[in-house]
Amino acid sequence: MQILAIDIGGTGLKAAVLDGEGNMLTERVRVETPHPLTPELLVSTLHRLVEPLPGYEFVSVGFPGVVRHGKIITAPNLGTKEFKGFDLAGALQERLGRPVRVLNDADMQGLGAVEGEGVEMVVTLGTGFGSAIFIDGRLGPHLELSHHPFRKGETYDQQLGNAALKKIGKAKWNRRVERAIETLRSLTNFDRLYIGGGNAKRISFKLTPDVRTVPNECGIKGGARLWSMDGAGDGSNGSG
Repeated sequence: MQILAIDIGGTGLKAAVLDGEGNMLTERVRVETPHPLTPELLVSTLHRLVEPLPGYEFVSVGFPGVVRHGKIITAPNLGTKEFKGFDLAGALQERLGRPVRVLNDADMQGLGAVEGEGVEMVVTLGTGFGSAIFIDGRLGPHLELSHHPFRKGETYDQQLGNAALKKIGKAKWNRRVERAIETLRSLTNFDRLYIGGGNAKRISFKLTPDVRTVPNECGIKGGARLWSMDGAGDGSNGSG
């Protein structure tokens, strides 16, 4: 089995071809995410991005928002109004000619990071704040914690996203991340927490033994596991 894994982010679009175990068979290719971005522009940009990559049988896509049955429900960091209701799985399947599954990007990163035992949580620190939760390796329902109140009347997204980091600086942002970890620990009683996303490398405080950062490649490698998941969707029409 060869799987094309695509990671859609607010700042970059990335892709690579994997084998069934999640090993990368190609180098990762990347382009900047166009802004402003429409659904049609996203599909055409992704098509151009993956054209040089060798043959694949299936396609997995990580998307920064809520996805159900391959259709976009929210896309807060890409333009919710334009994307709401868009059948991304169907559009990519038509363009690429392969079965496509679409999942929230934090969920996808979690598929590439979790060990499969106990309650494992994943958060992504990038353009916004993403989250996913797993129980004994099984993906739980996707909760948009990013838009839940965190502190001072603002959400996790507003307090921990890239715009906040640039505004308040690294030291203050790190204090907020540390507080968020403890809040999430109380909320979920996680056994392990994995922190990914482009800004995970900016964490400067010492993490506890049950918390660690994971590389961005997990967002690509999780694409292989998506095709082996029970209840991952109806094949050609995606999941989420």
